Amino acid sequence: MQDIRTTKFLPHLAFDIVIFGFSGEELKILLLEYHNTGWFALPGGFVGKDEDLDRAVLKGLRERTGLEHIHLEQFHTFGSIERNQPDVMRTILRANGTDPEDVPWMLERFVSVGYYSLIDYTKVQPTPDELSDSLEWYAIDKLPELLFDHEQIVHKALLTLRNNLDTILVGVNMLPERFTIKELQKVHEAILGESLNRSSFQRRMLASGRLARHEKHYSGGSHKAPYLYSFVKT
Repeated sequence: MQDIRTTKFLPHLAFDIVIFGFSGEELKILLLEYHNTGWFALPGGFVGKDEDLDRAVLKGLRERTGLEHIHLEQFHTFGSIERNQPDVMRTILRANGTDPEDVPWMLERFVSVGYYSLIDYTKVQPTPDELSDSLEWYAIDKLPELLFDHEQIVHKALLTLRNNLDTILVGVNMLPERFTIKELQKVHEAILGESLNRSSFQRRMLASGRLARHEKHYSGGSHKAPYLYSFVKT
């Protein structure tokens, strides 16, 4: 966990992470709830003066999820002057038993680098940071009100993910190692927020050259058991 009382961080620079997981039916993200406030926000953190940015983000992800070798994409930098809300930070700090005067650097304006991560929902062990009561999954279409510009960050991350569906393997880290076409389609539908034609989706995926076919998946003697697939390693 990052010690917010230290001054060994780069000034005015932060990161926020949109951590996507697929529950089997819904696309979800991890949100933290600050101590004694009922306020929600994305997990994030700061970058040490002797630390690479990506390394700091991966460390934050590992601390929040308990996972190693995590998929990570930097997608946008957020620097609007409106995102600076020192009164909100004072409330959060006081609710945590911290005197804002002890950490004046946290009341200053921050530019935040946005990342998104695609992870296996079933393997995550959500762990809140020192300012939070909880870190839990929320459906992407049922999010509580978020602090600062975090709603904008989520929207931008989701838009970026949708725009990259045809160029990145979105199922990596979000599905079992082997999966059915139906399961893959459900991931796409959850991300896009719309239904897809089964036949055309299957044709497009099989023609993409990105899938390797394996044995059929039998779940009780059905003669129409579907094949299992995995992503072709690149």
